[in-house]
Amino acid sequence: MHLPALLTALFLFLLPASAQFQFFEQMFNQGGQQQQAQPQNMGSDSVWYQQQYEAAPCDKYLCPHTLSCVHFPHHCPCAFPDVEEKVEFGDGSMACVSKGGFKEGEALRKIELARKGLL
Repeated sequence: MHLPALLTALFLFLLPASAQFQFFEQMFNQGGQQQQAQPQNMGSDSVWYQQQYEAAPCDKYLCPHTLSCVHFPHHCPCAFPDVEEKVEFGDGSMACVSKGGFKEGEALRKIELARKGLL
């Protein structure tokens, strides 16, 4: 009679320990899986961009900043229009510059002052 009671006591003692180890095993395994599922940072080289640029379908002018296909370089949009202002130059080129302040055209005004050597 002592053997069944001993086995029952041993089973009741080992069952919580087994469940505890399964809990930790699942916790650590899921933690490892979650880390693998997180997106990786982009590489620091330009290979990805070059691949996108070369694969972009365009029979006109491909804007280098946005990969937009336009008729002329000065038609390119700014990549971040909320914080950039597009400045078109007389030679058919353009640039996107950080907005210069609260007034519309402030960036263009500063560029013109710099071109004249006044800034």
